[in-house]
Amino acid sequence: MFRGIGRFSVNRPWTVVVLWLLATTALIALAPQLKPTDDQAEFLPSHYESVRAVQIQQDAFPQSRQPAAIGVVQRADGGKLTAADTAKAGEIAAALRDEKFAKITEVVADPKAVSPDGKIALVHVFASTQKANDETLVESVGELRTATADRIGSSGLEWAYTGPAATVLDSMEASDSTDAMVMMATLVLIIVLLLAIFRSPVIALMPVLVIGVVFMVTMGVIATAVELAGMRAPASISAILIVVLFGVGTDYTLFLLFRYREHLRDGMEAKEALATAAGRVGETIASAAGVVIAAFLSLLLSSMGMLSSMGLSLALAVAVTLISALTLVPAVFSLLGTKAFWPSKAWRTQPKNALSGRVGSFASRRPGLIAGVSGLVLVALASGVLGFRAEYDTESSLPDTLESVQAMEDFQTGFSAGQSDPTFVYVKSTGGALDKAALDAYGKELADVGGVAQVAPAVVSPDGKVAQYGVVLDYRPTEDRAMELVGGDLRDTVHRAAPQGTEQFVGGSTALLADVRTAVNRDYKLVFPVAAVAIMLILGLMLRSVIAPWYLMISVGLGFGGTLGATVWLFQSGSGGLLFMLPVIVYLFVVAIGTDYNILMVARLREEVSSGKEPREAVRLAVTHSAPTISAAAVILAGTFGVLMLADNAMLKQMGFAVAFGILLSAFVMAILLVPAVTTLAGPKAWWPGNRGAAAADEEAAEPLAGHGSDDLVGSRSR
Repeated sequence: MFRGIGRFSVNRPWTVVVLWLLATTALIALAPQLKPTDDQAEFLPSHYESVRAVQIQQDAFPQSRQPAAIGVVQRADGGKLTAADTAKAGEIAAALRDEKFAKITEVVADPKAVSPDGKIALVHVFASTQKANDETLVESVGELRTATADRIGSSGLEWAYTGPAATVLDSMEASDSTDAMVMMATLVLIIVLLLAIFRSPVIALMPVLVIGVVFMVTMGVIATAVELAGMRAPASISAILIVVLFGVGTDYTLFLLFRYREHLRDGMEAKEALATAAGRVGETIASAAGVVIAAFLSLLLSSMGMLSSMGLSLALAVAVTLISALTLVPAVFSLLGTKAFWPSKAWRTQPKNALSGRVGSFASRRPGLIAGVSGLVLVALASGVLGFRAEYDTESSLPDTLESVQAMEDFQTGFSAGQSDPTFVYVKSTGGALDKAALDAYGKELADVGGVAQVAPAVVSPDGKVAQYGVVLDYRPTEDRAMELVGGDLRDTVHRAAPQGTEQFVGGSTALLADVRTAVNRDYKLVFPVAAVAIMLILGLMLRSVIAPWYLMISVGLGFGGTLGATVWLFQSGSGGLLFMLPVIVYLFVVAIGTDYNILMVARLREEVSSGKEPREAVRLAVTHSAPTISAAAVILAGTFGVLMLADNAMLKQMGFAVAFGILLSAFVMAILLVPAVTTLAGPKAWWPGNRGAAAADEEAAEPLAGHGSDDLVGSRSR
């Protein structure tokens, strides 16, 4: 099948190119716009208590004021606010309210909302919608900031906005600048590395142009699929898609080009060499992409909409990249012919491959030593996983330079840490109206919970059947202690001490994060095993082996542990943790994408064994031929993910390092060293029940390899 696809693409290149251009044009014109979000509530199933609390609030208090932002006002000289200062703040707030910003209902400067030290005053901004990520509201907050700055003038005051909508605004602006930076840095890196590898400007530029087309097609496909599925993509998806598409796309292009160049060096005519290369690496690329797609699709089992929408988006991205690697890339290079390598003449001469040859010889002669040392290194790195702490506050990853982040820090110097974002408790009667005395007693019970700083009197709905309590915590709303309290003692008290004949719900940001943590812990127990089984099945089908997939999965499992452990040591410090999604991201990217290199190596090993070579000689030749391809592909892919470390977003920094490090570990430790070494030790058993003919032809290969006495094999055969 792959040979047929390759020959069609090579022999009918203009047909393939035109079809791709038509698909690109259609998707750009017809596909909906991708609308990412950072709202955690949109990513949790409706059965979680914090999500049900949101619905209770909407039904019982539809006209209630919804906090959208908080203006933090202080003197520029850091001194105490004077009466004139607070009066000026009230005057500006009244003027802003009169300007009637869309979906902003009130701008209130309460004279009592001054910090105990007298240095900070608050101006509350209320909205007609509780969705902090509402596009109109976010735009209005931006306009509000501009109008405020114009009115402050030389008053000697500093006025900055924080809170839900202000944070969404800053997050979107930071994401836009990050996407542009990541795209530019990724393109420059790929072009420079391809130029260094092939010494050809055509090859350096052409994959970038091809993947650019693939990127546009992918964004249209994802936007359409996400809308049809009723999903919302996470805000960070654009930056991740850029590095995935350009990284993986370049990898698959390299797999083809290296094999194409090898056949040219063997004397094949250009189109025949390209068609043969496309046919031979087609199965490898399809298997590699299949592993990645299966791993990403396993995220659809997640109860977290953030993870399931990310999984669907990335799976579609890799699927489109696979189709382009099998069709568009061979077609483009068929049109270019050997001119693609201009001005380099290296494609005409056989390379010495001195370094990879020495590595291949060493892997075939000292498999036990390599396996032992590699395993110890991976285990040592993996020990860092024991100290992993999850950070569930995605806002904590935002740059410190953003206005909302700085304003929140100033806010917390003057007010209780939990006052910026209270937890809400809702009590709903299952019968008649609620009893006021019972509600007062209930409020006192809530105030007695350790870690609760203040409980506001109950606000009762117009029909008297729902009461709302605002609970201020002693802790910052997004920190671990707050989540432990809200998800533990407070929620237990809410349900235990509630008036008879009522239902109770705990809501707010902290409750939401506590439920996110519960959902993520549940997902990890499901997604990881399912992804592992799917990957093993694909490996088994590709290799026609029952044995090899097991040690391949063990090796990538060690790679996952080593990658996450190294990330913990580098990024986790003090009270801070790592992004809660990092383990699943590392697992999927390192285990799935990193397995590409294992597949490429093992596919070449199987090819050499099938041609009748004994296991140790097959290992030497496979490493010699495959190591340059794997090294080049890994450096480029790791580099594209490493670009994320240039972002100001802490989440992207962590992700960039973890995936880049994991890919390099997968390529240079596992694919080039550990997997060939273990395959040598396993001998013909590695391919059971496949390749039995080749195994029977060389019974001596089944003898245990002690790592000596095989020097005569080195260089005895070559291609």
